[in-house]
Amino acid sequence: MAMASTIDGIHPVAVLNDNIIWVWVHGDQAIVIDPAVAEPIIDWLERRGLQLVAVLQTHHHSDHIGGTPGLLQRWSSAEVVAAADDQERIPFQTLSVRDGDEIELLGRPVRVLDVRAHTRAHIAYWLPQGAASSSLTSVLFCGDTMFSGGCGRLFEGTPADMHRALQRLGSLPPETLVCCAHEYTEGNLRWAAQQVPDDALITNRLQEVQAKRRSGSLTLPSSIAEEWRSNLFLRATSSEQLGRLRQHKDHWKG
Repeated sequence: MAMASTIDGIHPVAVLNDNIIWVWVHGDQAIVIDPAVAEPIIDWLERRGLQLVAVLQTHHHSDHIGGTPGLLQRWSSAEVVAAADDQERIPFQTLSVRDGDEIELLGRPVRVLDVRAHTRAHIAYWLPQGAASSSLTSVLFCGDTMFSGGCGRLFEGTPADMHRALQRLGSLPPETLVCCAHEYTEGNLRWAAQQVPDDALITNRLQEVQAKRRSGSLTLPSSIAEEWRSNLFLRATSSEQLGRLRQHKDHWKG
């Protein structure tokens, strides 16, 4: 289980092959985002004397909700926030939310964004910086919609859905931390560098990412500004262009 440095109380915990479980800590309370498995997170929280108060689910895939029942066995009063449109596939949700909803967690507002594309009911959670919290960083938990240097596969959505979702996320403040749910950065950038070999921004970022991976470090979180510089899917100017890129990436052997 690899870990990276803490930024503004946001801790990435790597599990399985490439999943990143984000743990948001404030005082002695914690919120977990998309727990693939329970045991490493229970151990992580207990060693720090933390109380789990909520789980945020972006979508229903098993490598995002698989650990939630185990966490609820340990902390039965924890809220489970998930899309109202996915109650059948995330039946243990206790707070059902929709696009545009705003809830308060750990003293911060959290806005719900509909980013359906990877799945038909995928949501993201955005913590704006806000005038009242100028010392706190803007944070985005985007699941499998936007990856560092990439985007999710279109299992239940269309290229138009993904283009809309990415443009929406790309409109967030450039300093926003992009906390996606998989460590895919190196592979995404190797693919991108093959598509646009003369793009220095992508080439340079790939070299930086490869150095981090060689040292055993995670490459996440990214930022909205970084994604605009090096994410070909975000930079796509139409859904047709995004669709061509997604199809090519789906069949890329690396």
